[in-house]
Amino acid sequence: MFDRHDHELRARDNLKWAMTEPDVLPAWVADMDVRVPQVVTDRITAMLDGGDVGYPNFDAPDPLLAVFERRMAERHGWTPAAGRGRLFTDVIQAFQVLIETVTAPGDGVAMHVPAYPIFLTSVHEAGRRVVPIAAEATADELVASWRTERVSLVVVVDPHNPFGRMFRREELRVLADAASALDLVIMADAIHADLALDGGEHVPFASLGSEVEDRTVTVTSASKAFNLAGLHCAVAHVGPAHVRERLAALPFAYLGGVSSLSRAAAVAAWTEGDAWLAEVLAVLRRNRDTIAAWAGEVGVGFAPPEATYLAWLDFADTAIAADPAGIALRDGRVRLSPGPDFTAHTSWESDTFARLNFGTSPERLGRILERITAVLG
Repeated sequence: MFDRHDHELRARDNLKWAMTEPDVLPAWVADMDVRVPQVVTDRITAMLDGGDVGYPNFDAPDPLLAVFERRMAERHGWTPAAGRGRLFTDVIQAFQVLIETVTAPGDGVAMHVPAYPIFLTSVHEAGRRVVPIAAEATADELVASWRTERVSLVVVVDPHNPFGRMFRREELRVLADAASALDLVIMADAIHADLALDGGEHVPFASLGSEVEDRTVTVTSASKAFNLAGLHCAVAHVGPAHVRERLAALPFAYLGGVSSLSRAAAVAAWTEGDAWLAEVLAVLRRNRDTIAAWAGEVGVGFAPPEATYLAWLDFADTAIAADPAGIALRDGRVRLSPGPDFTAHTSWESDTFARLNFGTSPERLGRILERITAVLG
């Protein structure tokens, strides 16, 4: 499944490889170098063969919403309240809509930092402010901070990008209690929930109780775990009644819609793709452990992730600490995601860090690490 050759991957119209020079190995954007599940290919092929690409029945119950609810219950132990789901083209669109719906210019948006760069950029470009969440803060401390910073939206990315941490129930409860005290909306980004590497438990934020569910917008997608990002399909479970009302009041065409093919792909992945996913996770575990061993040998800081296929590497004690991603690209011909992108528009610094995508073959990962080692001196 990870057996695609470099030339094969470069021949595709794919951001990760197409925007990387021919002699550079890409380990940046969060796409895996893996063949999509055969069940997805079969489902889409059957639709195309049958000419089934006309308008869907907009009035019929959406099959993906039913599949989402069942998967949350069976895999993650949360039974979402019915009638609150809707589709978006991706998690980013849902996030942007929430910013416009529940915040005002100048408001604070609380999230853990370092954070997914596009989230940081979205907040900044909307005229809002990123308010970093202190990792060890109590609920009372968060309430005081969020009140001072005029926070109107709390974002919880779990499993976290780029750390790969899975938040424990008691950690989520602290955030939930602080949000409840200020009557805030929470966006729970669970896009990496199916990528737990060691069988760990993903705790859906909304599963903490009905009051928490009523203030939480849970957003997820099959795109990361099943490598379907280009199909653009995400599911949101909108807990807050006032947010549902505002979304319902928008013109139908304002937010657009997902395609029939992307919805069918997500249904196939979530209903028939778990055997494929288990094989992928086995490779990702092996790759993560390879990075852990390598990092210990070459003096790179690394806390092995509990989930995702993303490694957050600290080069502070190496010869390339001044610009890890830049030097790795220039001298090692490996493209990583620059650490500073993950703290942009905040006072936090991550200059000595870089993120490495290890969703690739063990052989290619070995070449990537060899190139980085060569520039470490």
